[in-house]
Amino acid sequence: MRTREQIDRRIAEIKRALTQLGPLRPGSISRQYNICGTPGCRCKADPPEKHGPYHQLNFTWRGRSHTEFVREQNLAEVAAELDSYQQLRSLNEEWIALGIERARLRHDLRKPKSTAKRRDEKRPSLETRRRATRK
Repeated sequence: MRTREQIDRRIAEIKRALTQLGPLRPGSISRQYNICGTPGCRCKADPPEKHGPYHQLNFTWRGRSHTEFVREQNLAEVAAELDSYQQLRSLNEEWIALGIERARLRHDLRKPKSTAKRRDEKRPSLETRRRATRK
């Protein structure tokens, strides 16, 4: 288990790393091959020679699915943005986990020592407790 100082130090590192992230975007890239509607095209041959590859970016933003085609010359840039987004998510998850760990540590430090008796010790009967409160 880490100390509070170790947790605070790691959270500060995460904050610095977040400020270093470049442009980002969610999603994933897939390669697509298409068949056109032109009669006699090579994509209709046996075996077919489909058109492509085309690179397609798929992502969900604010509850809605989006699809965008990505040009070959922009592929590296978009891939870097996707990597930055994954780093953001990873750092955010770690920050949340550290926050939970820190809160538990803080709570454990404030919790009073248990006054519970051992299991083998018998609890006084209800009648004995009533007599003690009447006195």
